[in-house]
Amino acid sequence: MKNKLFFSAILIASITACVPARKFEDLQKKEKACADEVTKVKAQNLAYETKNTELNSKVELLNKGVNRLKADTSLLGKSLRMKERQYDKINALNERIQDQLESLQRGSTIENQRLMNDLTATRVELQRKEDELNRLAKELKLLEAKLNKKEATLNQLSADLESREQRVKELEAMIAKKDAAVKALKDKVTDALLGFKDKGLTIEQKNGRVYVSLEAKLLFPSGSTQINAEGKNALIQLAEALQDQTDLDLLVEGHTDTDKLKSASHPKDNWELSVLRATSVVEIMLANSTIDPKTITAAGRSSFLPVDETNKAKNRRIEVILIPNLDELFDLISK
Repeated sequence: MKNKLFFSAILIASITACVPARKFEDLQKKEKACADEVTKVKAQNLAYETKNTELNSKVELLNKGVNRLKADTSLLGKSLRMKERQYDKINALNERIQDQLESLQRGSTIENQRLMNDLTATRVELQRKEDELNRLAKELKLLEAKLNKKEATLNQLSADLESREQRVKELEAMIAKKDAAVKALKDKVTDALLGFKDKGLTIEQKNGRVYVSLEAKLLFPSGSTQINAEGKNALIQLAEALQDQTDLDLLVEGHTDTDKLKSASHPKDNWELSVLRATSVVEIMLANSTIDPKTITAAGRSSFLPVDETNKAKNRRIEVILIPNLDELFDLISK
């Protein structure tokens, strides 16, 4: 600015000294214009200086801002680098996790396939067991039907068994009653014929019957069909003991020994002799008692039922078999 003023003064002096007045006036005008210009320039320069000061202030502020930005940028760079390292670590961790996830997925796929195979096998086995269960259920129904049928049969059998047991008990009771009656009958006959005990008379109870055996020597002379007095007495006592027995059948059997008869008249053989002797006994018993003729039978057995192969005398005999009436017992059995 000082150089410009100095230059203007020299220029004015030069113009004043060298040029005429007219030119001087021109020069003064020019000087005035230059002064005005200088003033203007000074004003502008002052404005520029003010503006420069303001700009310097702004620059300083901007520099401070830049420094702060640099500091912030440095801090941000450090933070960024730290974040980048953390990001790298996160990326590495993410990659490992991804690898592990893929590995798990691959393993899961294999495991899922294995599980699917197991599930399929389980379904097949379950279906097999269900089919087996259905088959067993059908068999069970058939078995239940059979069991029900068998149970019904068993119930019927049980009922039948109870009925039979009842019948058996009734039979046993009836048999016991009959046995007691037969024993009582035997005792009664034994008492009635007690006087003939040692004279060829035996009384035996067997098969529910009473067998009164009288040897021929007690009743008949040898080869005869006529009963002697002692024999007649024995038969009368026997008949009297039996005449009040209403449920009793009498079977009179004549027996001989094996000796052959040699006679042209009757009896001509052992068959006829055994029959005639049995008939004689029946006639004596009926003639001397109230025995019902319908309950007595005469029969000849000849020599074919001996009681002693070595003793012919014992084989020659009359057997009066006392047969209790078992119709009631047979009726019970036939039910």
